[in-house]
Amino acid sequence: MAIAGWRLGLAAAVLAALAGCDDEDAPAPAEIRPVRAIVVEESVGGRELAFAGVVESRTTVNLAFRIGGRMVERLVDVGDTVTAGQVVARLDPTDEENGLRAAEASLAAAEGQLSEARINYDRHRHLYQRQIAARAAFERAEQVFTTAQAGVDAAAAQAGIARRRLADTELVADAPGVVTEIGAEPGEVVPAGRMIVQKSQDGGLDGVFDVAAAAMEASPPDPEVLVLMTLRPDVTARGRVREIAPRADPVTGTFRVRVGLIDPPAEMRLGTPVTARVHFGGDAGIVLPASALTSAEGGPAVWVVDPATNTVALRPIGVARFDPASVAVSDGLAVGEIVVTAGVQALRPGQEVRLLGSGA
Repeated sequence: MAIAGWRLGLAAAVLAALAGCDDEDAPAPAEIRPVRAIVVEESVGGRELAFAGVVESRTTVNLAFRIGGRMVERLVDVGDTVTAGQVVARLDPTDEENGLRAAEASLAAAEGQLSEARINYDRHRHLYQRQIAARAAFERAEQVFTTAQAGVDAAAAQAGIARRRLADTELVADAPGVVTEIGAEPGEVVPAGRMIVQKSQDGGLDGVFDVAAAAMEASPPDPEVLVLMTLRPDVTARGRVREIAPRADPVTGTFRVRVGLIDPPAEMRLGTPVTARVHFGGDAGIVLPASALTSAEGGPAVWVVDPATNTVALRPIGVARFDPASVAVSDGLAVGEIVVTAGVQALRPGQEVRLLGSGA
């Protein structure tokens, strides 16, 4: 019995050893690698760039006094709507009123002298024509009359200047608009030409953007711009480039571009943050993420997924354009094929893959 038991144990050990050898020799199941992929679509061509900016009035005017003086009243504030001819500020008119009175008095005196000179001239002219007065006396009377006439003209001009200076103590809006900035407060002594009120005139809105020089060079001559509110992208307006700054900003190196808005919605008010989207043209074709690109035999290639077997194959392609974010494919791919965009470094031909997010 002992010998029989020993033989049975030995046989069991040999069978276990043989079974272990079989397990080691059996090939391991192929690894299914997860990857990300996209379905190839035909792009409209070119690229779209976006720029941030704000809405401004097409015409901004600084209202200022033509003379200096102490401002005694400002009748508007930021945000107020003004009409054409409306008084927005006043200077102390005391000096100008006194100047006008002095000028009018000088004019009255000059007119009195002219009247006296005219009477004397007429009398000497009649006496000279009747050969009673000497020619020299007539010529002196004529000269006095001419001088008096010039004095009246000069006094009238001074009176006109005084009237205009008195009128200039009131600052008047020349066109309707909205006050956007204030430059002085009542009580200040302001020089001539200092901005008192800045006004955005009615008559159109612009989207104002700072654009990099590289985008300026790539832009077509007259691109159509889609302008949308940054906080409400559903509110949009079309626009056309109306003005481009002739030189770049010395600090940022960007160019100031003004886009005239065509029929902007009421929500696009002055100061509203907006975004401009511009499509820079190009030929239609296939554009892939740059992460999809790999190499085969020294040339560009991509991994293409066979949807029937979920296996990948390396496909050489032609590249029309490449940048850090995308690659434009000129040949080698067809619309509808599936291309791996992430995980390309760890693949081998014929490997089975699982598409992340696809449920495969």
